[in-house]
Amino acid sequence: MRVIDAHTHVFTEAMMDAIARAVPALAPKLTKHDEESGILQIGDVKQNPFPRGAWDLERRFADMAQQGVDAHVVANIPHTFLYEADAGAAATICEIQNEAIGALARAHPGRIIGMSTLPMQAPAEAASILKRAITQHGLRGLHLGSNIGGGNLDDPGLDAVWEVANAHDLFVLVHPHKVVAAARMHSYYLTNLVGNPLETTIAAASLVFGGVVERYPRIRFCFSHGGGFAPYQAGRFVHGWNVRAEAKQRLKGHPQESMDRLLYDSITHKPSVLRFLIDEVGADRVVFGTDYPFDMGTTTGVAELRAATADTAVQAAIFEGNTRRLLGA
Repeated sequence: MRVIDAHTHVFTEAMMDAIARAVPALAPKLTKHDEESGILQIGDVKQNPFPRGAWDLERRFADMAQQGVDAHVVANIPHTFLYEADAGAAATICEIQNEAIGALARAHPGRIIGMSTLPMQAPAEAASILKRAITQHGLRGLHLGSNIGGGNLDDPGLDAVWEVANAHDLFVLVHPHKVVAAARMHSYYLTNLVGNPLETTIAAASLVFGGVVERYPRIRFCFSHGGGFAPYQAGRFVHGWNVRAEAKQRLKGHPQESMDRLLYDSITHKPSVLRFLIDEVGADRVVFGTDYPFDMGTTTGVAELRAATADTAVQAAIFEGNTRRLLGA
């Protein structure tokens, strides 16, 4: 069976050069320090190490072959969400990346499937850019940060984007960034170990209880890294709605109805946890992912899924079928 990785990132040197020319104030700076990685600085964000596979396509294809993956769904790196930046500059950077990712997908059919990124701090402009990404660049989904300048994804101002995504039955991969309570998590890499799944959980809960999933039922919201803590606290969400008036402020129906539409990638790092996720939400709501090329992703995802379930029909759905259905790929 073929394997499609629905959660990977790309940031080529050509993209970096184009951004540097168009928006010098936010020019990415890549310092290569060995054959495997470098240090990337963009705005106030630094990634160390920044893996070679993010910018080197030949390395990417070699890693795909080594990991048993046939195709990558590629999205921008979270460092270029830039939701706190000037909206005009962010829009320019999004257009550059969307055009480049679309070109990569056309150049490598069957191996690369493209995702868009948007200047979400300017929802009307973001909606226009999303339309172009779909209709002109051939991109199949949206890569979305877990918060917009510290605001949650249930902000009514974002409705212009949701309307376009809903009209196109769009796959939306929600990825953590700019994590909450970062000041308390400087030690032990907790900003990633705890902060990232916490961010994803807040995003999922906001979209459910804010009524976004309910009002835009054709959007395929997918949550990174196994959904953070959301699938494992689903009972608590429902209990809270049953006993607290606050949980009913914007959600018209029962939260389970919205939660039953949420999707998750397979990045759990442990077959028994992945098995729980599949059993809890159903195999049709899980897509295979690795978070390539970052070190908090997995290079053994294929083996992890096979260890989680021996059911070849479930494997086929998660490795390929669900992603093809959800992205129209």
